[in-house]
Amino acid sequence: MDFMNKLTRQVTVKGIKIGGGAPVTIQSMTNTDTADAEKTIAQIQQLEQAGCDIVRASVYNAEAALAFRKIKENISLPLVADVHFDHRLAISAIENGADKLRINPGNITKEEYIKLLADCAKAHKVPIRIGVNAGSLSKTILAKYGHATPQALVESALENIALLEKYSFYDIVVSVKVSDVKKMTESYMLMSAVCDYPLHLGVTEAGTVELGTVKSAIGIGSLLLQGIGDTIRVSLTGDPVNEIKAAQNILRSVGLYNKGIEIISCPTCARTCIPLEAIIAEVEVATAHIITPLKVAIMGCVVNGPGEAKEADIGLAGGGGNGEKAAIFKKGQLLCTVEQEYMVATLIKEINNMVK
Repeated sequence: MDFMNKLTRQVTVKGIKIGGGAPVTIQSMTNTDTADAEKTIAQIQQLEQAGCDIVRASVYNAEAALAFRKIKENISLPLVADVHFDHRLAISAIENGADKLRINPGNITKEEYIKLLADCAKAHKVPIRIGVNAGSLSKTILAKYGHATPQALVESALENIALLEKYSFYDIVVSVKVSDVKKMTESYMLMSAVCDYPLHLGVTEAGTVELGTVKSAIGIGSLLLQGIGDTIRVSLTGDPVNEIKAAQNILRSVGLYNKGIEIISCPTCARTCIPLEAIIAEVEVATAHIITPLKVAIMGCVVNGPGEAKEADIGLAGGGGNGEKAAIFKKGQLLCTVEQEYMVATLIKEINNMVK
């Protein structure tokens, strides 16, 4: 893909760059009790193994803020404190090691509290994400627009940017999330047009893994294709590790992620002559550890199979009257023809040889 992201300002979070031409980063959020440091550490380590770049945890009481110190000592990912309502918890999280702060401006309302936060974050060199969403707009903005329109979300973000800038704080990331995909994309397009701070993309409260991934792919993906967006989170109900795979697939689909195995496979039809789903599942498990970028085609028959397999780095195409054989192509050339019982093992062996 030859498009360029809009060049935004750059923010650094524990050595990871957001914006300013840096690669789009993948974020997620823990759903353990933050005060239970051991469980939270374990989940963050799982997220890191899955490919997460930045992780966020809720800080909802004093114990959660204090737990940040122990959590930080046992992880390597940048840790973001997600704080609502109480500026004192945000300050405590920063003092206990938070690398970044996410605040919801609609529920920390007093300007004096924002000043205290800005001063503390500046002293500790901690960026702040202004996280606007439909449920956090001020009464004034809701009275003006009637409901959470894209214009309302953007105006709220700009008001709070101006408030931080008033206290000479500029280490800012912005998000304008809603659960409606159309409103979400409109909000970010408006925000991008009037703001050069890096943008954190996401469809908030997207739903279950299936529906939430679809909504996120449409919303996040369409913006990335326009060059909008510097960091993303796919918000899914349940295990946050699922968010990482979805985010990687979205970025891969728009040409912004090239780590690991990308499997290309046909949708299957009556001509499919090999157990395609079972083969793909086995290959996915066997290659999950690989980070070298590699395109693998697994095709069910001889119609499009050989052509697609040749276009990939390595590919397998079913053949024979009953799928008793398969052809394996490597870098566009026929490598070998194998019996069905050996096709998966041979493909995995050749993949491993290519990434050594």
